[in-house]
Amino acid sequence: MFPFASFTTPLLILALALIIDFLFGDPPDKVHPTVWMGKIIAFLKPKLKNREPKIEKINGFLLCLLTIIIFVFPAHLLLNFIQQNLGLVAYIIVAAIILKPTFALKCMEHYTLPIAKAVEEGKTSEAKLLLPYIVRRNPDELDEKQVISAAVESIAEGTVDGVTSALFYFALFGVPGAIAFRVINTLDSMVGYKDLEHANIGWFSAKLDTIVNYIPARLTALLMVTAAWILQKNWKKAWRTLNSDRRKTESLNAGWPMATMAGALNIRLEKPNFYILGDEKSNNPTPKNIPQALQIMKLTTILFATLIVPLILILATTIL
Repeated sequence: MFPFASFTTPLLILALALIIDFLFGDPPDKVHPTVWMGKIIAFLKPKLKNREPKIEKINGFLLCLLTIIIFVFPAHLLLNFIQQNLGLVAYIIVAAIILKPTFALKCMEHYTLPIAKAVEEGKTSEAKLLLPYIVRRNPDELDEKQVISAAVESIAEGTVDGVTSALFYFALFGVPGAIAFRVINTLDSMVGYKDLEHANIGWFSAKLDTIVNYIPARLTALLMVTAAWILQKNWKKAWRTLNSDRRKTESLNAGWPMATMAGALNIRLEKPNFYILGDEKSNNPTPKNIPQALQIMKLTTILFATLIVPLILILATTIL
């Protein structure tokens, strides 16, 4: 007999988490688990630094493992206790509340729409001040179209590492899986660099982040093409650009959603001195492309939640 509880309960948790995101967005920084993750990483990092590269690489593995344990283990114990002692309804509510901070859908709108508004009003310098909240590149070196491009690229890439990857690992391993992913992604954003300070301590986190995003990035890009079709964007060009430009980025994963987004909106996305996504016939990005990209992000998330997550749950409950 098909275990319906194992299938329906995660879907109810996910639905409630998405409703919480829609209504309230992210919790304040003081109580946001991702902020706590950053503080733990910042605390552990100097203690695990070492002059010997091999030892520091081992410590980089320990940094990742310890941070995952610190956040995943208590959440697992708490949810297990609630499920066994307080009943299914309490479990679903608490699980949804804990799941919500592992993905960030509404907050992308919070950070990017003001950039579009500032550029529309001719306040490019103001838009540049907002850009560091969503991208790492130096905004002072960017012109207006490159500022917009950075915002659209962030929305496209954030669809994967900010939302769908967390949903993917929630479907596979429950709330602890989503938390583990968020820890890995936070580690990558803090120590996953190739400079002298982070090359050894952050190597494992960077590699693991690439691995865990590998499948979700590809699934998300395909769903973005579908979203472009539903929203009457240029889905054919989204497919062509996905196939032609996805390998132009240094990241194995980022090029998939970004190239797809460039094609869907028929624009050129550019990170100066690194890549240009979109052909010569594509338009330069304009402020209106930011809300359009957010529409694609939201619909892609809905498609992922209603198609991919249930499919994974069916496979998991059937096989296991």
